[in-house]
Amino acid sequence: MPNIPGLRSPYAKVGRIVYFGRMLDKIRLHAAGKLPPEYVANLGDAKPGMFDTRCCGFLRVKFDDIARRTLEGGSDQEVLEWAEKRGGRRTDDECQVWSHFLMKRGWHDPAENVQRLRQRIRESGLEGKPIETYFDYIDFDEGRDPVAARSWEAV
Repeated sequence: MPNIPGLRSPYAKVGRIVYFGRMLDKIRLHAAGKLPPEYVANLGDAKPGMFDTRCCGFLRVKFDDIARRTLEGGSDQEVLEWAEKRGGRRTDDECQVWSHFLMKRGWHDPAENVQRLRQRIRESGLEGKPIETYFDYIDFDEGRDPVAARSWEAV
């Protein structure tokens, strides 16, 4: 998948958490008709284990509510503050643990999860890339190099 203008890396943080900004980007791109069809299937909180579902669960706010608030306008930080007021503010430690958990999905996970990551790498023609996690896979698949950027260090 080529780089999608307006869709940031999952490593990018908004406030204290990773991935949230990417989810907001997907909401905005989808509303504008610019989110590739391959991404639409995993949009929302209906599929257990998917990153949108995990993010909404962590925030304790339904995806549809976050989408509605996002499309009303405002900065990413304002949407996050709204979500925290609605679902309850998490501690700094909770945010750090959750962010690091999400960043490491696919690395030393149960065999089926690792196998799925390896399958996606093969399907995308990314064999030989130093991909250890789903975040790495997403970035390489979209034309970013998280290893060269050492993206995890910014978190």
